[in-house]
Amino acid sequence: MEEKVKKKNILTTFPRTFWVGNLMELFERGAYYGLNALLAVYLVKELSFREQSVGLLQGFVYALTYVLPILGGALADRLGYRKMLIVAFSLLTLGYFAAGNFDTFGLIFLFLLIMATGSGLFKPIITGTVARTTTEENSGFGFGVYYWCINLGAVIGPLFAIWIKGFSWRYIFFSSALWCFLMLLPAAFLYKDPESAESTKPIRQVLAEALLVLGNSRFMLLIAVYSCFWILYFQMFGSVLWYMVDFIHRAPVDEFMVKLGIPFKFDPGHVTVINAATIVLLVVLVSRITTKMKAIPVMAVGIAIGSVGFLILALTSSAWMFVLSIAVFSIGEMTAHPKYYSYVGLIAPQDKKAVYPDKAVKPLALAMGI
Repeated sequence: MEEKVKKKNILTTFPRTFWVGNLMELFERGAYYGLNALLAVYLVKELSFREQSVGLLQGFVYALTYVLPILGGALADRLGYRKMLIVAFSLLTLGYFAAGNFDTFGLIFLFLLIMATGSGLFKPIITGTVARTTTEENSGFGFGVYYWCINLGAVIGPLFAIWIKGFSWRYIFFSSALWCFLMLLPAAFLYKDPESAESTKPIRQVLAEALLVLGNSRFMLLIAVYSCFWILYFQMFGSVLWYMVDFIHRAPVDEFMVKLGIPFKFDPGHVTVINAATIVLLVVLVSRITTKMKAIPVMAVGIAIGSVGFLILALTSSAWMFVLSIAVFSIGEMTAHPKYYSYVGLIAPQDKKAVYPDKAVKPLALAMGI
């Protein structure tokens, strides 16, 4: 009973903007992961692009996704979060929809770059929203909720994509566009800029101050170390999928599910689902366990656990061990990542709450580029 009271109390400490922001994060991530859970397979197996070319495309497009928040955070602080949300969702809708209408490498690349621009502008707004609508007391749990919403979207999106590709692969792109289009409504009518979310500083000054973050040697060391961990994560959108298709004997998983009365075919899209579902089920528990612990030691433990997960993956071709390896990596990810963002949000100056989280995604940009 006491635990329930505590849970209720901590949930009611967050304002409406916190929940609206997380709702938009859920839908945007559903669109993103719904497409990216299968994009590499679609481009190679359906459109016959070379794996090297697809890797290059993904490296550029999704590195851009994690570099643009540097500009996006500055624009959000200067122009207001709500305005930039509308711009971001408009670009996302256009990028997803248009990319699904073409089958030439150059045009798909172009419209995925537009999608990446929208995603890059969107990212710092929600991390900034969470940072501004939480306190030191509830920040750890707040970012845990934020991370839970990301991964709930990463479960729903790929499952829907796996189903809808049975009708047409292009429908994956169109459904992602629809998810983002729907989020224009809460962005326009429900979202309210957090207090002090708008800056009166010129954009040039905001960007100059953002670049000063690069002079923080301890922060940049953190980014460098974390980039190594995220190299592993991004393999799940490319090399892990191709490895699964070419080398993993998936029949044992299919047969087990059929025995349970569940018609099932183990699909590359399920890699993202396993990762995200593990986090959805356990992240609130892990957040509660680690909420009072210091960030750096918790992050170190998470990185170690995630590395063990990929070691398991490298040592076996068993379908069940493949599933286990992704689940173990996910436990490490959920241990480290919310603490990482929470730590960055807490050390950021009040007028740079969007800029510092922007820099926090640089490890993801570096890892995706590599």
